[in-house]
Amino acid sequence: MGKVDEAIAAFCTGKPVCLFDSEYREGETDLLFPAASVVPAMMRQLRQDCGGLLFLAIGDEVGERFGLPWLQDLHTNPDLVAAHPVLSELVTDDLQYDSRSAFTLSLNHRNTYTGITDKDRALTTRRFAELFSELESSGADEVASRKALGEEFRTPGHIPVCRETPGGLSAREGHTELAVALARLAGLPPVVIGAEMLQPDGDLALTVAASRAWALERGIPFLSGEELKAVVLQ
Repeated sequence: MGKVDEAIAAFCTGKPVCLFDSEYREGETDLLFPAASVVPAMMRQLRQDCGGLLFLAIGDEVGERFGLPWLQDLHTNPDLVAAHPVLSELVTDDLQYDSRSAFTLSLNHRNTYTGITDKDRALTTRRFAELFSELESSGADEVASRKALGEEFRTPGHIPVCRETPGGLSAREGHTELAVALARLAGLPPVVIGAEMLQPDGDLALTVAASRAWALERGIPFLSGEELKAVVLQ
């Protein structure tokens, strides 16, 4: 079984995958779980074993259904900049690994308290994926989907959401695009929770060798962006 097949098999059973993007991008390994399978223990593992930001990667079709805007577009909207001039001072124009950020709105489920506990974040994560699948199956339009989202979720929240660039891996090779591509290969909703793996002191990303060894010790598939991209774009 190849590395991509091992990763797909793990995702299909709700198990994690370690995914390294590229030495030419962030140079980071993320630990990923399919969002629809998330329970509090998985959030705890992401928080304790990784050290980086927990984020929810969503496919572009998910963002389109719910009408979730990229924050970079909101923050450069002329009307918002005029009303809040500080936005003109905070323009994202100096990313060292990309030209655009994938972040959209952050969310909490309305049945959470603060939203930060493992239980709360698991609920927000899992229910978002479930809601997308339910709306897709029912054929709900975008208006009904936005209403359904608002009935269950609020913003800001404790789950930062990153939206795939249109065109996916053919347009951008970030962890967001890689994560949702893996979910699609596994036949799952393109909604994935993950976190960046840092060195114990938190100063740098965990090296590729250390990340691979960590995954091997725990029986977690380790995959590179190049390996995944080769399958997706073949």
